[in-house]
Amino acid sequence: MARPRRPEDLAAQLTETIAPRAKSLIITVYGDAVLPHGGSLWLGSLIELMGLFGMSERIIRTSVFRLCKDDWLTNTQIGRRSFYRVTDSGKERFAAAERRIYAPLAREWDRGWDLLMVPPNALDAETRDALRRELIWQGFGAASATVYAHPNCDETAMHRSLAELGVADKIVHMKASLDRAEGFGALRDLVRGCWDIDQLEHDYAAFLDHFRPVWAAVDAADAPDPAACFVLRTLMIHDFRRILLRDPMLPPDLLPTDWPGQESRMLTRNLYRRLAGPSESFLMQAATTANGPLPDAQPSFHGRFGGLESVAAG
Repeated sequence: MARPRRPEDLAAQLTETIAPRAKSLIITVYGDAVLPHGGSLWLGSLIELMGLFGMSERIIRTSVFRLCKDDWLTNTQIGRRSFYRVTDSGKERFAAAERRIYAPLAREWDRGWDLLMVPPNALDAETRDALRRELIWQGFGAASATVYAHPNCDETAMHRSLAELGVADKIVHMKASLDRAEGFGALRDLVRGCWDIDQLEHDYAAFLDHFRPVWAAVDAADAPDPAACFVLRTLMIHDFRRILLRDPMLPPDLLPTDWPGQESRMLTRNLYRRLAGPSESFLMQAATTANGPLPDAQPSFHGRFGGLESVAAG
C-alpha cells in the first residue's frame, strides 16, 4: 500500500490547485483564525502568514488597503507599525458566515420557506443586480425574476443585506410552508430550476477529492508540521466556505441520492479537529498584536463543529 503523502507536500500542492485570491484568503484568515483571538493583527505578521501561501508583501498591502475601503478592516498606526482590526460591519458579516460554516452536522427542516418578493419596477437595474448577487450568495434561489426562496434562511444576515442595499422598505418578506399532500416531485423540479444543484454537487465532489488525501496524511503523521497544519486548515475552510455560502442547505428530501454536501461537512469537521491544535500553536507563536502576543481563543472557537474536543492553544 502506498504511504500517505506528507502534510507539507499536500499544503504546497493544494495552494497551487486552489489558487486563492489574496483579498479573499485574507478574509478567510481573519474570520477563521484571527477573529477568535481578538480580531487584530500586525501587518508584518499577516505578511508572514500569507507568505506561506506564496503571496508577496506588495499584494498583501494592496489587499488590506482594499479591505479597509470595503469596511472589512480598519488600520491603527503605532509608531512605524500598522495593525489591522476587523470592523464592526466585518464582524457582522463574519458572524453570518460562521453560523453556517461551523454549524454542527445535525440540522432539521420544519418544511418552512422564506420568500422575498420584489415588486415589479421597484428597483433600478443596478440595484436589482446587486440584490440578486447578494441573495444568491446567501443561498437563495430565484424562483422568478421577482421571487427568491430559501428553506433555511439566516434572517439576520438577510435583513442586514437588504438594509445595506437600501431596499428593506421595498422588499416583501413572507413565510410559507410546504403542502406535503402533493409530495416532493414538483418541488424537486422547482429546486433544480432555482439552484444550480449540478454545479454544487460537482464542487463538493472536488472538495472531497482535494481533502481526503489530507485526512490520510494527517492521520498517518505522528507530529504534523504546525505551519503546514495552518496552511491546510486555512485552505480547507477557504474552499469549503466558497461552496457552502452558495448552498441553500436543502433538506435531504429535495436532493439527489448520495449528495456529497453532508459528507464534505463531516470531512471538514473531522479534519478541522485534527488540524486545530498544531495550527493554533503555530498561530500563537507567529502572530503579534498591538498589545503583544495574540490573546487566547474565545470559548466560542472551541464550540465550532459541535465541539473541537480538547484543542490545545499551544
